[in-house]
Amino acid sequence: MQSSNEYSVLWGLAVFAVMGVFILVLRWAYSDRKDSLLSRRPRTGKEHEYGLMVPLAAPANRAEGQEIAATLQAAGIRAALVATQDGLRVMVWPEDLARARALLLNPPDDAPA
Repeated sequence: MQSSNEYSVLWGLAVFAVMGVFILVLRWAYSDRKDSLLSRRPRTGKEHEYGLMVPLAAPANRAEGQEIAATLQAAGIRAALVATQDGLRVMVWPEDLARARALLLNPPDDAPA
């Protein structure tokens, strides 16, 4: 029969082995290699590389883009101001595109300034 001291040594070795495996996995996961499983840093893409969102407007500056996005959001339209390779773009979802265009052509009197 083995003594409790021998079991302690076995448990200690098992803990060190598991920790070693964790360390190796984390070093691999956080390395800067191309095959890393962690998400990469976001990159700026062209205006049509933003998934399902479509470009609505190309504001001249960030303040104008935020004003357009605030007007759309006040009307219940989901919008985002995005810096693309083509410049700033106000992006909306395709199902909101027609309504957003109509809203920008005829903004309400109480639109955010």
